[in-house]
Amino acid sequence: MKKKRAISSVLINAGLIIGALIWLSPLLLALMNSFKTNGELLTNVMSLPTELNFDNYARTLDKMHYFRSFGNTVLVAGVSVTLIILFSAVAGWKLCRTKTKLSGFIYALFIFSMLIPFSSIMIPIYRVILALKLKNSLIGLALVYAGLGVSMAVFLYHGFVKGIPQELEEAAMMDGCNQFQVFWYMVLPLLKPITATVCITNVLWVWNDFLLPLIVLGDNKKYTLLLSTNTLFGQYSSDWTAILSALIIAALPVIIFYAFFQKQILRGISEGALKG
Repeated sequence: MKKKRAISSVLINAGLIIGALIWLSPLLLALMNSFKTNGELLTNVMSLPTELNFDNYARTLDKMHYFRSFGNTVLVAGVSVTLIILFSAVAGWKLCRTKTKLSGFIYALFIFSMLIPFSSIMIPIYRVILALKLKNSLIGLALVYAGLGVSMAVFLYHGFVKGIPQELEEAAMMDGCNQFQVFWYMVLPLLKPITATVCITNVLWVWNDFLLPLIVLGDNKKYTLLLSTNTLFGQYSSDWTAILSALIIAALPVIIFYAFFQKQILRGISEGALKG
């Protein structure tokens, strides 16, 4: 019996390792080729580099204005995720605690908006951006992200709040707290697991998004990292070693971010599902 368990454990682990290598193979291939010269890359994509060529990364940092683009991306992600958390936490809590037909209808609207594909609202969003004079604005881009991201966040907060005993809030109000104080000092600290999940998933989404910044931003000084990477593609020729190194250094911060906080994502989602 123990042998069967040991064999099955080895087979499962081997399968997981093979699966992980398959999923990571594009990233590993890009990393390997980012150290090659253009000649080596065009000769054999699958071969190892003869030597580690760091000139590609130095050239890429200069070409794509990495630190400026990095700052733009951090600004957009920080503002948008902060707005999503503040609005969604309040909305999810209030909609959960208010048992009326109107609150149910508003919550249903949030759920329904999650089903609408971005491609179907892309042109209306662009027209709204032009009407509000948010074109080429990093804050404007962050506001659009906040508007698009609240639906899923409200859904997660709403489910999580169901697991918080309402008697705690009633006791706080009996002690003289108003609704704002109840939310800020009583409810919000209890929402830390799901807040971490909302924060991390939305940071990953904003950081890796390409289409929305392409629509909103036209000034290359305000480009995000992925838009700056796109400038390395030429009409007639492309510097592929620079492009691969650009993709690596653009993805590296968010990979590190996810590696540190992945447990918070799983914890928040599992607790929200159980309490919802």
